[in-house]
Amino acid sequence: MKLSFLKQMAKALSVQFGKDCEIVIHDLTRKSLGKSIVHVENGHVTNRKIGDGPSQIVLEALKKDPAKIQDRLGYLTRTADGRTLKSSTVFVRDDAGEKIPYIFSINYDITSLLYLQDAIHALINEEPKEESPGRQTAQPGKIHTNVADILDDLIAQSVALVGKPASLMTKDEKVEAIQFLNNSGAFLITKSGDKVSQYFGISKYTLYSYIKSE
Repeated sequence: MKLSFLKQMAKALSVQFGKDCEIVIHDLTRKSLGKSIVHVENGHVTNRKIGDGPSQIVLEALKKDPAKIQDRLGYLTRTADGRTLKSSTVFVRDDAGEKIPYIFSINYDITSLLYLQDAIHALINEEPKEESPGRQTAQPGKIHTNVADILDDLIAQSVALVGKPASLMTKDEKVEAIQFLNNSGAFLITKSGDKVSQYFGISKYTLYSYIKSE
């Protein structure tokens, strides 16, 4: 599928659904993954622009076998200023179906609709029941405007996964954190190895050995 056709579709969808609907096209054939965005409609929704990098979901997908990658449709994400989006990520394949040259992303700002929904529920629902202790509601993933912020967020997630600061982690715990980063696509980001090595207080050689550990 040609990039020109994807841009045509992006324009049509943005006009059809209005200013709250952002369309982003990533070109994965470019040399710099950190500048994968080549087209944006209604970029004010997430404040992204041409030349910005991929999302965490895109990085995670690129770590997988292309044959096993599936589109992600209708999931929730969150902007830096706290607005909630309903998002879909379509992995556009080449004619042979073997490679994914483009990603077509749709982000629809549903924040105002959620406020309206809450107001209606407050009027028509019965008295809310108390939630059981310890119950947590899944939070939408963040949308970042650059890969440096994604890496920082992934490092924070790896630390939260282990449950203690990097300075207090054992070797096995550091291996667990670093393998999480690897599986999340963190090392697809340019010079991420330097930052992760410094953060966990290990050498680059040790980092690579941790990545390869089973």
